[in-house]
Order: sequence, then structure tokens, then C-alpha cells
Amino acid sequence: MSGAVPKGIWLALLLLTFSVEHEQAANVGGGGQNELHIQTTASPSTTPRGLAVSSGRSNFTVQAGTKFTLHCNYQPHDENTSVSWMRKMGDSLQLISVNTEIYSPDPRYRISFTKPADWQLHVQSVNFTDRGHYECQVNSHPPIVYSVHVNVVVPLMHIKDERDIPIRNKFYNSGSTIELRCLIVRVPQPTQFILWRHNSTVLNYDTTRGGISVKTDILPDGAKSQLYIANVGPTDSGNYSCSLGENAMTWVSVVVITGETPAAMQHGCAATSANLGLLTLLSAVLSALS
Repeated sequence: MSGAVPKGIWLALLLLTFSVEHEQAANVGGGGQNELHIQTTASPSTTPRGLAVSSGRSNFTVQAGTKFTLHCNYQPHDENTSVSWMRKMGDSLQLISVNTEIYSPDPRYRISFTKPADWQLHVQSVNFTDRGHYECQVNSHPPIVYSVHVNVVVPLMHIKDERDIPIRNKFYNSGSTIELRCLIVRVPQPTQFILWRHNSTVLNYDTTRGGISVKTDILPDGAKSQLYIANVGPTDSGNYSCSLGENAMTWVSVVVITGETPAAMQHGCAATSANLGLLTLLSAVLSALS
């Protein structure tokens, strides 16, 4: 029958698979990998001649600062078949690689090949500009193209006090306990340890001072980390920061008061203002009587 697709081409298309593996570093609280796989098969019965389009999921989300790997699996693979990785930039396609040869000037790209026919594009140190469409192109007959959309999210962080109120600065009495809470959202899954620092000193592993405790809980879309420092003194004043890797960080300023409490300081300022107002009024009365 004229116009029918040869059975051999159907079989070749059916053997096309494309998967996405989202590789991440050790999870908070332990090691391991978080993998996102997309396994799809082109369907020749619904595909125009010369183009194979996946019928499965074609997008996933990755966290800024991590890395991801795209897999392009094609069988059969012979010496005359090449696999190219492209990235869509506006209305044009930017060539990343052909087989194992990289043509992009971006040093974060790496290509690897695993037999029998798995061409892998690795993207390191992901940033927000890496979002968009990526294509795997196979110069078979007919040619085969698969597109996947990568979403990149940037974590949102803020620090709260023991009353769960967001703060930028905080006063504590000498001898009291510092309690700070760092909330991280818009993170598919935290992939680095959440670090607390006092100025430049990392507190998570500080055993020299004593009285320091860090507790971290994983949330559905992020994490919450709590810092406790007991029996504080003037040397505990300074900037306290909470960070997730190198891509997200927030901080607060802490002042430890000896003697007057913060409330007393504020009351003292108010009393001083009232006394000045009274003296001004008395001076005006005396001037009028003279």
C-alpha cells in the first residue's frame, strides 16, 4: 500500500525512549539521590512522517544550585547515526553538542555516553537562566526530535523569632537563650545542608562554645531550621545567617544587652523625649513672665 510507513521504521520509532534524571546531592539529614525519570515511547500511529513526538510527561522542576541530567536513549544505534542536544533560545535553537563533541562555550555542560545508546547531557550549577526547552535530535530516517521543558526554582528564605514573627534585628538579654527560625520555601526538595553562621563562623558543627543546638525539619515544599544558643553574652552579638548551598541566604542582626533590657531602653528614650518637651514648655512660660 503506497504511503504506508515501513514496519522497520515503526519498530525503530517504538524503541525510542527519552528519560530525564534529576540528580541531586545529599539530602538534608542524610545521603542519597533524588531522581526524576520520564520514560516515554513515540507512537508512529499518531506521529507525522519524519517526526516522533513523545506522548508522555515532558517537563520537570529542578532547584537552582543543583544539577540535572537529560537522557536520550535511541536504538538501534549505528555509526551513521548522530545524536545532538539543542536548547531553544527565543525562536532559534542553540547547538550544545553532537555525539560527545560539545559546541557550546558554557563550561557547565558535559556529555557522556552509556552503552548501548544512552546519550546524556549533564548541566552543573543550575541557575534561573537555564530554564526553558531542550531538544534531543537523532538524524535517523525519518529524523527524530524530543523536547523537554526544564523549570528552575529559586528558594525563598526568611528568619523568624521565637514568636514566629519575621525579623531583621533582635535584642536579647544577657544570660537568655537565642531562638531563631529559618523558613525555606519554593524548594522541590532541599539538597544541601542548611547552615547557620554567626558572622563567618559555622554554628552547625561548633563544639567550642557549647550550648548550641540546630534542629531541621523537611517540609512538603522546603524546610525549617531552628537555632538555639543558651546563656548568651555580649560576644554572641552580630549577624546570624541561614543559607542553603551558595544560592540562597538570609540574615538578621542580634544584639545582646547587659544591664538595661530593650524595653527599659525604649522607656528611657521615651522619658527623655518627655522631659525635653516639659523643659521647652517651662522655658516658654518663664520667657513670657519676664
